[in-house]
Amino acid sequence: MDEEEQLFAQEMSGVKRLELDARVALKKQDVDNINIAARREAATARSERRNFLSTGDIELLDPYHILEFKREGVQHGVFRRLKQGKYRIEASLDLHKMTVEQARLEVFEFIREAMKLDLRAVIIVHGRGHNSSSKGAVLKSYVNRWLPEMEDVQAYCSAQPQHGGAGAVYIMLRKSETKKQENRDRFSRSRGS
Repeated sequence: MDEEEQLFAQEMSGVKRLELDARVALKKQDVDNINIAARREAATARSERRNFLSTGDIELLDPYHILEFKREGVQHGVFRRLKQGKYRIEASLDLHKMTVEQARLEVFEFIREAMKLDLRAVIIVHGRGHNSSSKGAVLKSYVNRWLPEMEDVQAYCSAQPQHGGAGAVYIMLRKSETKKQENRDRFSRSRGS
């Protein structure tokens, strides 16, 4: 035995093997199935907790109904410019051919992602529902319900004809703290000049 092995044997003298508790032997396939089911259930639960948009019964809107919504505090001039389509559209979402449930998930994620990216003006194309067997514009009606449920949505209105008209909505999102500070800095610089 060399010196290193002797030192190791000396250090390990008096060490006892741990007693193991009785264990249940699981087959790898059982473990995989349990893990997959648990992960799937957890993901669904997380998604549902976050996505609070409702899908209950609603009164269907006419396909050509003009949508308008403005939170208290949104300036009249800002809303007028939104209605005129004067803000640069930074992102868009097309809901054509989606089910209500698919659209609910997509709208929620779209607004969430737009806020993460610090976007202010976006558009959702919901269509007019002409190809639907319903007596109204289903997705348009749900979009009209969902957007006010989201605090980050400050205002929305039907788009100009070149952007989809009554089949789309311009959406003004809440200004992030970064954007607010940029405005303050710009304003203070212009006053100082």
